[in-house]
Amino acid sequence: MFTCWAEGLQSSSSFHFWATLNIHAIQTAKMVGGLLASVSITELLLASVVFCLIFWVIESHSQKVPKGLKPVPGPWAWPLIGNILTLGKNPHLALAQLREKYGDVMQIQIGSTPVLVLSGLETVRQALVRQGEDFKGRPDLYSFSLVTDGYSMSFNPDSGEVWAARRKLAQNALNTFSVASSPSSTSCYLEEHVKKEGECLIQKFQELMDTVGRFDPYNHVVVSVANVIGAMCFGQCHANENQELMSIITKSHEFVEGASSGNPVDFIPILRYFPNSKLQRFKEFNQKFLKFMQKTVQEHYKDFDQNNIQDITGALFKHSQDKTQGNTGTSVPKILITNLINDIFGAGFDTVTTAISWSLMYLVINPEVQKKIQKELDTVIGRDRRPRLTDKPQLPYLEAFVLEIFRHTSFVPFTIPHSTTRATTLNDFYIPKGICVFVNQWQVNHDEKLWGDPSAFRPERFLSADGTINKNLSEKMLLFGMGKRRCIGETIARWEIFLFLAILLQQLEFSVPSGVKVDLTPTYGLTMKHPRCEHFQARQRFSSH
Repeated sequence: MFTCWAEGLQSSSSFHFWATLNIHAIQTAKMVGGLLASVSITELLLASVVFCLIFWVIESHSQKVPKGLKPVPGPWAWPLIGNILTLGKNPHLALAQLREKYGDVMQIQIGSTPVLVLSGLETVRQALVRQGEDFKGRPDLYSFSLVTDGYSMSFNPDSGEVWAARRKLAQNALNTFSVASSPSSTSCYLEEHVKKEGECLIQKFQELMDTVGRFDPYNHVVVSVANVIGAMCFGQCHANENQELMSIITKSHEFVEGASSGNPVDFIPILRYFPNSKLQRFKEFNQKFLKFMQKTVQEHYKDFDQNNIQDITGALFKHSQDKTQGNTGTSVPKILITNLINDIFGAGFDTVTTAISWSLMYLVINPEVQKKIQKELDTVIGRDRRPRLTDKPQLPYLEAFVLEIFRHTSFVPFTIPHSTTRATTLNDFYIPKGICVFVNQWQVNHDEKLWGDPSAFRPERFLSADGTINKNLSEKMLLFGMGKRRCIGETIARWEIFLFLAILLQQLEFSVPSGVKVDLTPTYGLTMKHPRCEHFQARQRFSSH
């Protein structure tokens, strides 16, 4: 009986306990329910997003750095957008300013992607030349995939043996039909083409002066430069007679805007799906250019004669048909010839056009510099013959002017972005494999430690005491990159710009009417363009023979 009573008591106590617990649970549930009722779904989502962002910030900054090495310094980055607001419309200027605080090796974020930024001549040289194998890669960026459908030699992420062999092949073909001697004359192919186009340009400017009394030189320079590179690629080119080509080359700014370093669509993928007129123009330009090149190369192939090679395209055709190549991996399939020609034409066209047009802008606002160049031309060449490339060593002031245009404008503010091919170190900082790398050429060209007065336009800075070019200083100017990704057309571009300017300035004096303001504010891009000026005037310096 006592046992039954005890069990009954125990059962009664257990019931009381569970009943009390249930009452508390119900009260707690009511409280939580009330709390949840007072919190909106929007607030809950916001709290979740904040939690995720905090987690993302912690993860993105928790890079594992090997013992004995330093993490790369850099500014704090906003979640999701990174430092994109800091970069603004002129990333080269913003990053040059940040360099003052963080040094020559720093890291920013664009979107959630870390980007290594290199400044300072010695740091850039260390990375791209002495450690060239480590920094020769290209990042796999969305905008790069739109250039020649992703098969561009310049923009493609490939950096292996096949890429190196094809790059060398393209450079050899370019040299053969530019700086090599032409069998039809004592001058080289490049000189022949530039002399012809230079004379056409002078004639065009004179016609415009006779009819309108003023002109904008840009589009006319575009046509002449396109004809030069077109002649080297295809044997002949008459851009002004080809409406399809004209519609492409006069809109080249649509390419350089889209291919610029720091393009948000490359780092924040969702932006590719929003309406974006600049991106759309970039896509359309690349498609038009590629289709034009495919058609032109195909037409050229119909007249191909492997025993009579006259141009770069013909040389590449011959190489693709050569069955004696020891390593078939280095040969160029016929389908890729278009891509190589696309790269060569684009590189040989935009840089030269931009340099000449900037030069003309600087000449009209610096008439005393123009007079010095013309005095040198009159003394060395006279008026009875036209300038030649062999005159270049005897025209140091003109060469100094071109170098100062390159430095002062720095119209290629960054190299095409690089990436690391393996984990490495730089200035005792740990650099992971595969990181995107920006090289700030503008900063190097405006470094007070190198140039003293970088804001001043002063061609004389490149001249030694004996009046010759200061080779040591000229090699500190950056425009064409360095190391394994250095521009293959650099030498040709320098020669072409020099000869075009020598021919123009020997015969014409450029000016703008008194009171006309010439705007030199650049528009940021892969190559920076100046605002157009429609008030140019050209006066013939002497009667041509």
